[in-house]
Amino acid sequence: TMKKGEFYRSGGEMWSDALHYTMAGLEDIYLLNGFIKKETPYGNGVTLSDVDGLHKAIGFSLITDRKTLTPKELRFLRKEMRLTQADLAQRLGLSDQQVARWEKGECEISGPADKLMRIFYAIELLPAQKRMGFLNKLNRSIKALTKSDETSSPRLVFKETQDGWAKAA
Repeated sequence: TMKKGEFYRSGGEMWSDALHYTMAGLEDIYLLNGFIKKETPYGNGVTLSDVDGLHKAIGFSLITDRKTLTPKELRFLRKEMRLTQADLAQRLGLSDQQVARWEKGECEISGPADKLMRIFYAIELLPAQKRMGFLNKLNRSIKALTKSDETSSPRLVFKETQDGWAKAA
């Protein structure tokens, strides 16, 4: 549902045609323009000119804000990335139940998961060609790290020296 809001511009004049936009599942989104109000056979209606662009602007605003993501904001970002709770949980290395608890507001999202979520969404905002290039490069780096881990000794050996404990050669 959408309803009319009132806002003041910096000069003091009222901007009375602001629209409370709730279709994104967030409570505090208001549009000053970019929409057309119209009558339909079913009542008053609204047409937005660029919903995808609006949602990207909302998402960018959410990830660049300094506060911790709220449950509804986390859910909005996850849905914008077209991920299920299980998909997001896998990316974060957690259970889908943990993501569900965050989205229900049963517990607060952890700091590292909040930061990763912002990074994942920022990557999503890249143009498709750049995003794929970035992700391919990242995957190659991770594979290289994994290969170097496979060739290293599984044991860590330490010895005590005059300066304290140190890794043995």
